[in-house]
Amino acid sequence: MNRLISISTYILALLWALPFFGIVFMAFKDASAQGYSLTFKNFIDAWNAAPFGQYYLNTLIIVFVILGVQLLTITLAAYAFARMNFFAQGFIFMLFLVQIMIPSDVLIFPNSNTIAQLGIYDTKLAIMIPYFISAFGIFLLRQTFKGVPYELEEAAKMEGCSRLQIIRNVYVPLAKPTYVAFGLISVSTQWSNFLWPLIITDSDENRPLTVGLSMFAKASDSGAQWGVVCAGTLFIILPLLLAFLLFQKQFVSSFMQSGIK
Repeated sequence: MNRLISISTYILALLWALPFFGIVFMAFKDASAQGYSLTFKNFIDAWNAAPFGQYYLNTLIIVFVILGVQLLTITLAAYAFARMNFFAQGFIFMLFLVQIMIPSDVLIFPNSNTIAQLGIYDTKLAIMIPYFISAFGIFLLRQTFKGVPYELEEAAKMEGCSRLQIIRNVYVPLAKPTYVAFGLISVSTQWSNFLWPLIITDSDENRPLTVGLSMFAKASDSGAQWGVVCAGTLFIILPLLLAFLLFQKQFVSSFMQSGIK
């Protein structure tokens, strides 16, 4: 039985990876040569055909500004729900949990109307602002904070620490694995986010990599050149792939310690 499960796992893993193998195969294939000939020309053509440098810069700004603001908001909100008492605390927390159940695609129309009324359409801020608060992150961190012994907070109060100092010196260090796990989820989600940036941007100055690749693939001079399009696709997935290969053990360790399996 165990052998059957192992074989099934390998088959499913191979099927899952087939599209990636196909992209790598096409990206390095010289379309003008007979048979298969290895070439890097597709990468040079893709890089020169679209402003991928600008797309990379836009993506890095969007991903890490969102992550920075999220870490601040989820920390304060999680502490409030875990350690403070206020009116309708349980009801408000349930509203946050309901937000996890709502698909983000449902909110695209009201969010785009709000962005238009704010006058920030086609800006990086318009891409980032709906993701500054994460209900999942608040829930994840609240559960971690509730596991921190309350005696540590009492001891910090006796030492004269303010509430913000207690959060920074007691709760944040003890929740480091949870922060790492949430950071991985946030970065990978925002790096591959496509639909919202596609709707809210019109210019290359603000487009992330995913939308830039879509515009590049639809261009008339590159639409039929699958080798060039696959090379452009590798530009997008390569940073996350390298990060996973280099820090695989740390990734798994952080998820295990934070209770995510």
